[in-house]
Amino acid sequence: MAWVLKMDEVIESGLVHDFDASLSGIGQELGAGAYSMSDVLALPIFKQEDSSLPLDDETKHPPFQYVMCAATSPAVKLHDETLTYLNQGQSYEIRMLDNRKMGDVPEITGKLVKSIIRVVFHDRRLQYTEHQQLEGWKWNRPGDRLLDLDIPMSVGIIDTRTNPSQLNAVEFLWDPAKRTSAFIQVHCISTEFTPRKHGGEKGVPFRIQVDTFKQNENGEYTDHLHSASCQIKVFKPKGADRKQKTDREKMEKRAAHEKEKYQPSYDTTVLTECSPWPDTPTAYVNNSPSAAPTFTSPPPSACSVPDSNSSSPNHQGDGIPQASSEQLQPSATIQETQQWLLKNRFSSYARLFSNFLGADLLKLTKEDLVQICGAADGIRLYNALKSRSVRPRLTLYVCREQPAPQGQQPAAGGGDSSSAAPFVYHAIYLEEMVASEVARKLALVFNIPFHQINQVYRQGPTGIHILVSDQMVQNFQDESCFLFSTVKAENGGGVHIILK
Repeated sequence: MAWVLKMDEVIESGLVHDFDASLSGIGQELGAGAYSMSDVLALPIFKQEDSSLPLDDETKHPPFQYVMCAATSPAVKLHDETLTYLNQGQSYEIRMLDNRKMGDVPEITGKLVKSIIRVVFHDRRLQYTEHQQLEGWKWNRPGDRLLDLDIPMSVGIIDTRTNPSQLNAVEFLWDPAKRTSAFIQVHCISTEFTPRKHGGEKGVPFRIQVDTFKQNENGEYTDHLHSASCQIKVFKPKGADRKQKTDREKMEKRAAHEKEKYQPSYDTTVLTECSPWPDTPTAYVNNSPSAAPTFTSPPPSACSVPDSNSSSPNHQGDGIPQASSEQLQPSATIQETQQWLLKNRFSSYARLFSNFLGADLLKLTKEDLVQICGAADGIRLYNALKSRSVRPRLTLYVCREQPAPQGQQPAAGGGDSSSAAPFVYHAIYLEEMVASEVARKLALVFNIPFHQINQVYRQGPTGIHILVSDQMVQNFQDESCFLFSTVKAENGGGVHIILK
């Protein structure tokens, strides 16, 4: 047994010696000078994975950087977007910096690029109504622009352009290899687009956005390169300085642990990368106002005149489509949604909702629509989407009197004799309590040319004819029943209607 144990020890020591010897060469073969991670990554097992992974330099290194020389607010919480206060009409420098590394975007080396600077709404709801908002601003301040370039102070910009129909945008060419600074002036203030005038603190925020393009094969500057933007608020002259001071004083009064939740104020504002603005440069240059889209008219049945004996308030024989055809369905396509808007007298918003499906439009709340379309049209559009019909102010039941056989008189309450067919009454609904509305609805329901109706009379005691006036209509009881007949006018031109 002792011999066996000794043999085990010999074998074990031999194995350890051989293992140590095998490791002794590793340091010599893979020394510090010879070791390279690139050799390891070159192995086939790593090549396939490496080719599928994006390089950090390609995804995180923009070709340009834009820096606005205006301090950011200290009252912005960490991880929130910076906010910069500007004075109305004051010139602010935006430095256009070439941020490319060696070999990046070589096609623009030695060439010019085009940048478009815009002042746009930060609030997405206001972005939907940008055209209407800017038109209203233009109406109140004729001849003014929302954004201007201070050309004498600017450096390195070439071929500056402003379009009269694009009051919030300027464009210019510049050489990335040369120092370039564009000085901008914002002439609109944040409170001009708020429903109530509270002051600068309650004003809506804007965005300064820069979109840069290179030339395509046809020499047009339409190939997008880079976009960046920042959030701003615009105050009346000196107002931005006062607001900045107020924010700084508020932060100084906060406890140390509270200050840690806020960003420091920076002397300049770096515009952060964003998606390009939807308007392309071509649309900006050829900025003829586009009309609302036109579509093929719906089938006649969708807007046919309903039967005159319909009992719905919307079915008045005046060409109003039936409620089922007026209802916008969630499955409606973009074209069907546009047709619905045009048919329901919302053509001015057809362009605004040009990409909306029926479901998209139906998802908007009443507050959204009021914000987008204004109070009047917003409420009207909301009611139309929800198919809220207007309750008539007065309902009347009328029947056209037919000659009674053998001297029989029809009952005013709509009764019928044993030998005659029942008298069928038609409902007419009045939204206005005026005599002309009575005549118009009678003409529509009973196919009487409206221009031929001279007067409407009501038969009174002893058979006298009383002129139906607005005051009389206002004193009609709801759901009153009338027989009516027509008599030729004395001069032979037209007819009189007599209610009994």
